[in-house]
Amino acid sequence: MQPPARVDSVRETHFGTIVEDPYRWMEDSGSPEARAWLDAQAAHTRAVLDALPGRAGLLARIQALSNAGPNLGDFQAAGGAVFYQRRDPGANLPRLVMRTGADAEERTLLDPNHLGGESPVAINWYAPSWDARYVAYGISPGGSEDSTLHLLEVASGKTLDLEIPHVIYGAVNWLPDNQSFVYNRSPEPGGSAAASRFIDSRIYLHQLGTDPAGDVPVLGRGVHPGMALESIDIPSLTIVPDSRWMIALINHGDLREITLHVAPRATLDDPRSCPWIKVADVEDAVTQYVLAGDTLYLLSHKDAPRFQVLAVPLERPDLASATLLVPEGPAVIQGIHVGGDYLLTLDLDGGIGRIRRVRRDGGTVESVPLPFDGSIIGFAGEPESTAIYAQLTSWTVSARVYRGDAATGAMADTGWQPPSPVDFSGVEAHEVEAPARDGTLIPLSIIHRKGLALDGSHPTLVTGYGSYGLTIPPAFIPSRLAWYERGGVFAVAHLRGGGERGKEWHEAGRLLNKERTITDLIDCAEYLIFKGYTAVRRVAGQGGSAGGIPSGGALVRRPDLWGAMIMNVPVTNAMRSETTENGPPNVPEFGSVTTEDGFRGLQIIDSYQRVRDGVPYPAVMVTTGVNDPRVEAWMAMKMAARLQAATSSDKPVLLRVDYHGGHGIGSGRSQIDEQLADEMAFLLWQLGGEEKNSQ
Repeated sequence: MQPPARVDSVRETHFGTIVEDPYRWMEDSGSPEARAWLDAQAAHTRAVLDALPGRAGLLARIQALSNAGPNLGDFQAAGGAVFYQRRDPGANLPRLVMRTGADAEERTLLDPNHLGGESPVAINWYAPSWDARYVAYGISPGGSEDSTLHLLEVASGKTLDLEIPHVIYGAVNWLPDNQSFVYNRSPEPGGSAAASRFIDSRIYLHQLGTDPAGDVPVLGRGVHPGMALESIDIPSLTIVPDSRWMIALINHGDLREITLHVAPRATLDDPRSCPWIKVADVEDAVTQYVLAGDTLYLLSHKDAPRFQVLAVPLERPDLASATLLVPEGPAVIQGIHVGGDYLLTLDLDGGIGRIRRVRRDGGTVESVPLPFDGSIIGFAGEPESTAIYAQLTSWTVSARVYRGDAATGAMADTGWQPPSPVDFSGVEAHEVEAPARDGTLIPLSIIHRKGLALDGSHPTLVTGYGSYGLTIPPAFIPSRLAWYERGGVFAVAHLRGGGERGKEWHEAGRLLNKERTITDLIDCAEYLIFKGYTAVRRVAGQGGSAGGIPSGGALVRRPDLWGAMIMNVPVTNAMRSETTENGPPNVPEFGSVTTEDGFRGLQIIDSYQRVRDGVPYPAVMVTTGVNDPRVEAWMAMKMAARLQAATSSDKPVLLRVDYHGGHGIGSGRSQIDEQLADEMAFLLWQLGGEEKNSQ
């Protein structure tokens, strides 16, 4: 039985606006009442989904597809070796492996499938020493992302006697002696939700063989009298063997623009008197950097919305001394890398990943030919070497790992990741532009089986994100074939607020402009209807995390349009986000209730507050993980409760709960497969689809 939720409304006034919150009590999600309601909702949802015709066949097909070949990712290079994570058929979680060269055999260093109990224990991050002798790594249970640092000795394969808790962000950087490293550690969990692991983290220095209890902070709020940091600032430290300098990076919550300081590396031993000099601040619009020798390379969008690369001599560490190495061009520069005497840019050109190279001492910027058009989902190399490793994929071409040479531009398949045995030869992808209501053209990726009749009959799922300047790159997802086999269309709307067209695209969907992120999703759905892919009530929307903003916003603005809406670990009640662990870092992107403009921006994206009684809402599935550290479970709980109470239709509103998961980071293959089967079965139930056996 799906239980109703108790209404106990809290009334507040913000800048003359009265805000009613009928389910504020759910924010104590660990209380007996809240947990009992959540458990009953989860049981009801499980019963409904398990009874759906075809759900068992869908799960079997998805498991076969996702288990058909290996999946590689998270590449790093050090000491002439390449490290990455690999999930094999039959494995629930990826294991950490390495190769000592392009032609060397693969060797397993750590397999988390043999760790933990009922909840999966995932590798959150890892950091090899410069000589590849050691690997520091972080693991956490149940999707919590509350990782503990461990140390592995590569030669023996043994995990050494070292445990450092609350190393949330990783940010591990080895010193050139390969016997010490710096790391970011959050404070011990406090009493208030806002005073949490996501604020006041510090950088500590650890020497191998010593007790980490004696590690001293070298960077962070209150450490250096001349470096003022806020609670939400996240520090890290960059040290490389070929430079006598070190770089202090300050991330300001989720703001992409960073602050950089430089100091001689030799002064690290005295952190309070370290002579830090500021190189760049937020107004300089730097989002990424590379330290190599006596030069700092900066990726900046100041006066260059599609980004440019500057070279700063650290003998004169000010932007007035910078040289323009790579000017802004038609493509968006998304990343930079130093390989020997060359600097490489990783670009996004009309949705396609590109690589260019230029000599570090200046010259012509040249394109590096890639084997096929797609996206660059992995990239690694050592600064002193011209050898690079790039992982490429597309919507219909499975991932391959290529070894390249920055000096020649040559690229060759390593053979490390063979072509997927899942046959996508009957699937095609199209990159189009859908007109938004203000005339702006929104990039839209549309994927479906070949020969699809544009007769409006196909169940269609359109997803989008549109925050933080992030992009959704083309990706080969074998399990998605189960959707295409049943006549389904999958579309990705590259909404404003993302970074697909540079900083201007991000700003066009940020703060008080956030309405565009929501209406872009609606307009892309209407484009798919206009072009004959689908029809009203045969189109569904989806969004996860900050993607809950466009999906939730589109649901409450146009309930007549959708046949279903899926909201995964969604941001729904944004006006209350500052009370959560991860709320304060999001203020630069979404706003704060403490200012009128901030409150108005949060009003735009708060879909929970826009639910209205008596509206015939479509079918909705809201998902959550009880260990989610980024978007707390009560966001999904409150949204589901409000929709269940308000809707006048007979369409289901389901709350799906993963008791051994969090935000999706660290989820095992079985969790991913089960959720996808639930979502596809739910969509086909509501939208209709072709009958298809699972062979």
